Amino acid sequence: MQFNRLGHLLLSLGALALLLGSAGCSKTMYGAVKFESNPAGAEVINLRDDATLGVTPLLVHWESSDGQPEYVTVQIRKNGYLEDITSFWVNTRHESREAAGTEAQPIFVELKPRRQP
Repeated sequence: MQFNRLGHLLLSLGALALLLGSAGCSKTMYGAVKFESNPAGAEVINLRDDATLGVTPLLVHWESSDGQPEYVTVQIRKNGYLEDITSFWVNTRHESREAAGTEAQPIFVELKPRRQP
């Protein structure tokens, strides 16, 4: 009789630990990057999927369910200027988009004018 109680208790504790562990793994975490360029008004493109993220100055949020950093490569371009490609790690360590935005990682690019023929 005691063996059954002990076995049931251990099984219940194991199930509870599994539920708590998996609940912690699925929490959405956030990171943010603030893109700035000189001159402003440059287009920012994520080269992973060629998605346009927006135009500088720009605040972009990233989400992660595992809290792992993400390696990102973007192209920053503006008519009349040479495009620039930069890579960086985004740390998704914040529990809200707002918190990530207040501590956004800065990325600044100085665009060089194209030579006119």
